[in-house]
Amino acid sequence: MIRFVRSLLITTLALAAAGAASACAQPQNGAETGPAPDFAIQDLAGNSLTLADYKGKVLVVNFWATWCQPCRVEIPDFIDAYRELKAEGLEILGLSVDRMTGPALLEWTRGIGVNYPVALATPQIIGAYEPGQYIPATIIVDRKGVIRYRHVGTMTKDVLVRLFNQYR
Repeated sequence: MIRFVRSLLITTLALAAAGAASACAQPQNGAETGPAPDFAIQDLAGNSLTLADYKGKVLVVNFWATWCQPCRVEIPDFIDAYRELKAEGLEILGLSVDRMTGPALLEWTRGIGVNYPVALATPQIIGAYEPGQYIPATIIVDRKGVIRYRHVGTMTKDVLVRLFNQYR
């Protein structure tokens, strides 16, 4: 019995440690419907952005950080998709959960060629959009302002394009 309890305890602790160490686990991904919460945020370039600014477009809200390797992997795909599909109604809003200053983050994003608006995530927008405890977390809002899909983990360009076409 003691051996069983010890084994169970070790397994539980190992699973807890693995979960805590993972910045990008794959909890539930999938379709969802419900109105997207309104927001008012200022991007790194000083522009004020609200949900209404994206009316009639598909909005990809992406929670990420510079220290998150899977986040850094998906950024070039987001850059490419935005360049190719912006004219067709794709919008991306990157919401960084970094603890760096806005100017430092702006320099970092410019250095890697991010071509879509990026803002520092506020507690209000995190509370409203509920990205969860893992990043990257991506939320797709359709042209009518309805949340249609949530994805936790790295999103590829192919998946992003497919979801854009599905919800436009």
